[in-house]
Formats: sequence, C-alpha cells, structure tokens
Amino acid sequence: MKKHLCVTILFAVIGIAATFAQGLNFGLKGGVNNSNYAGTSPSFDAESITSYHAGVFLELGLSERLSLQPELLYSTLGAEVSLDGAVEDFKNKLGYISIPILARIYLIPNRLSLDLGPQVSFLMNEKENVNLRNSNSFDFAISGGVTLQVIGPLFIQGRYNLGLTDVKPDASVTNRVIQLSAGLRF
Repeated sequence: MKKHLCVTILFAVIGIAATFAQGLNFGLKGGVNNSNYAGTSPSFDAESITSYHAGVFLELGLSERLSLQPELLYSTLGAEVSLDGAVEDFKNKLGYISIPILARIYLIPNRLSLDLGPQVSFLMNEKENVNLRNSNSFDFAISGGVTLQVIGPLFIQGRYNLGLTDVKPDASVTNRVIQLSAGLRF
C-alpha cells in the first residue's frame, strides 16, 4: 500500500509541475556512495562502506531560479558492522530503488544549485556475511546537496542523505549516506 501511495504521489507531482514547467530536462547520473549506520540499539560499532548509485532524472523548471527534480536511482548502502559479543565483523549491503524529489534552488541560473527534498527507497536485495534479521523494505530520508553544471551537459553533484526510518526491525539504526555523482543533463 505504501509503495502504491508513493508512486501515485510521484506521478501527481510530476504532472502538476509539468503543467507549470518553464523548461524540461532529463539526464543520466551515477557515482559513489559512502554509507554508514547511525543508531544506538543494539550495541554495535559500524564502519562506512563505499558502493555506488546510478539512475535517471527529470528536471522541471518552475522559474529561472527554481526547479523540481524527481529521480529514479539504484543505490547500494550499508556498513561493516561489529556487534557486541559477535565473533567476527560482517558487511551488510542493501540494494535500494530510491526516488528522491528535490527542489533545486539556483544560486547562479543554470550553473549552481542547492538541492533539498525527501527521498523514499524500496529494498530490492540484501547481502551480508551472517544471517541476521531481515531489513525493513522501506526507507525514508531527507536529502540535501549542491549541483554544479561544469560544461555543456556535464554536471557534478554532492549530496547527503539522512535516513529517518530504521533499517532493521527492532533496532534504532538508520542510514547515513554521502553521494558524489557525475552525469549528463539534456
């Protein structure tokens, strides 16, 4: 039910924004994730892991200095975890389909923007070295960052995703992700 509601909201936002759009761009992006877990329960130590993200986006210009950018990404998150009393560490990797919907506020028109908005993610797969409780299938985060249009269609982007929902059932553990991206905007 949550998945259907999120997809419906996404298409409604795109439809409304397209009605008022000043310009329409689409593109491809990909890059590196540096992710970790933050939380207090159960007692654990976590080290960040490096992984990747890739996907597509649509940018709907609402004015010269404001646009809306929904994205569809595949993103791998997780951490290397050491639980109290565990014999060895394990690497937990979670593969998500992520849908951020970002407001882009241009500080320099068509060149430099601040990006901020919500992100919903749906768990597609999980890899770990030990069999722990399965992860929650839904993740909600707030994303913020900057985008610099380098030259022509090429851009670079830095973003921080602050997870707001627990990654594991019965544990107060959330995702924290730094994303560095490069892409092409058409």
